[in-house]
Amino acid sequence: MKINTNSNLYTFIYASVMVILVAAGLAFTAYKLQPAQDKNVRVEKMQNILQSVGIESTVDNAEELFGKYVIKQIVVNTKGEEIKGSAFDVNLKQQFKAKDEEKQLPMYFVKLDDGSTKTIIPLTGKGLWGPIWGYLSLNDDFNTIYGAVFDHKGETPGLGAEINKDSFEDQLNGKKLFEGTELVSITAHKGGKGSALKAGDTQHGIDAISGGTITSKGLEKMLKEEWLFAYKAFLSKNLK
Repeated sequence: MKINTNSNLYTFIYASVMVILVAAGLAFTAYKLQPAQDKNVRVEKMQNILQSVGIESTVDNAEELFGKYVIKQIVVNTKGEEIKGSAFDVNLKQQFKAKDEEKQLPMYFVKLDDGSTKTIIPLTGKGLWGPIWGYLSLNDDFNTIYGAVFDHKGETPGLGAEINKDSFEDQLNGKKLFEGTELVSITAHKGGKGSALKAGDTQHGIDAISGGTITSKGLEKMLKEEWLFAYKAFLSKNLK
């Protein structure tokens, strides 16, 4: 029987077959690439954790350095109690939405070449256009910030996207989380460069990004009630 290639039925069948073939091809490609993508995400996470304590790494040596310097990983709850779980496998996006009493809070402990120990807290929050995240490392007094690394998904280039620049991140080095025994964390002062100094806030203040106020405030919330304060009980118990 001769097929009428000009009929609507033929067009519908042809289009349907092509859609199915293309979808199958894309699904197969995604399936084959998934292990490589998962590895890339895992390695990037290791690199960021190491970077928060000043250890530079590459895609090739990140896993080796992570194994060398990270001496312990734990998960705690909002009561400051250690609970079962793998810190590296905790999904922060899920925990961000979880109720306080159900939150699983990952932590990493790193021993540097000079013998000092640092505690690393993963961070997650909301920027102007999407999620922001990072890692905050603390000295063994559980109060003084040793280093910080931040990143974002879609903040505005030249404005909010500046949160992942050294010039912004380095402001947190040496800042304090506690005022006495009260967890006050970090405030981002509006006004750009020098705004924290003008406000007289040298221990807990940083300069917000000029033109990136919403992103800066989103980061401030991440460092306060929206995320970091979930660690309050653990930090208070270990405060020196």
